[in-house]
Amino acid sequence: MGGAGKSGAGNLSHLDDSGRARMVDVSDKETTARAAVAQATVSMRKSTLELILAGGVKKGDVLAVAQVAGIMAAKKTSEIIPMCHPIAITAVDMEFKVDEAASTITAVVTVRTRDRTGVEMEALTGATAAALTIYDMCKAVDRDMTIGDVKLLFKEGGKSGTYERKEERDR
Repeated sequence: MGGAGKSGAGNLSHLDDSGRARMVDVSDKETTARAAVAQATVSMRKSTLELILAGGVKKGDVLAVAQVAGIMAAKKTSEIIPMCHPIAITAVDMEFKVDEAASTITAVVTVRTRDRTGVEMEALTGATAAALTIYDMCKAVDRDMTIGDVKLLFKEGGKSGTYERKEERDR
């Protein structure tokens, strides 16, 4: 495996000099305020979206349960993503953007911390878990739902600074 060694341009920081997986040592990094925003979108039948919005799903309030699932997943990211550090998350905020014309619900998760490493994976995990929860709660009425458009929208803090996704054009 190539690209081993210390973190840097063209190098994968989760590989040691022999190409083996490792957890990055962040003990010498500065503790700073960090934040990340990510999203995941669930596409569904119009009738499924109408049922969710009307509160008619037999399993309960879909968006309330998905919100709790997303927050819990963000907090447990280091337990399911092998190389993620346990992070003292200071805030998780989740909003759902409903697009009735497209028949979609997008979970947008913002995670904040003051730590030595960022919270991009926590935001991505939270958004994905929220989307999976929507699917789980509605699969009895719509197994054709799809989950997609999972992406990091924004991150700030740390040595690499601020990242903001530019809108994709002509895709």
